[in-house]
Amino acid sequence: MNKLEIHSRKRLEMIEVTAEVRRLIAASGVRQGLAVLFVPHTTAAVTINENADPDVVTDLLGGLSRLAPADGPYRHAEGNSDAHLKSSLLGASETLLIENGQLALGTWQGIYFCEFDGPRPRQLLVRILPQ
Repeated sequence: MNKLEIHSRKRLEMIEVTAEVRRLIAASGVRQGLAVLFVPHTTAAVTINENADPDVVTDLLGGLSRLAPADGPYRHAEGNSDAHLKSSLLGASETLLIENGQLALGTWQGIYFCEFDGPRPRQLLVRILPQ
């Protein structure tokens, strides 16, 4: 298993990690298989979305903030309930196909680590499984 060390700089942030995951796949030598990505944090997530237009990330973070506002009526005493909700909405894992030694992503797709309670150091766990 591989660990990507991620250091978020903002409370809400989507950090593209596609290049790092591709590097891990290339180093593994796996030609056909799966890459399983897992976020071991309850206030962060991982997702796949467009990486060509930065406005997509802005819109996603804005939409999530409208769905789970920071100042909502929450009972959790730590003040980060919105981060837990956002994490649950997007999810803690992604499974990606590896074909011919490459990620099988669409033309405009990228992999994002999603921070909802930063800034802080985080990890993205990556397991590469041969077929």
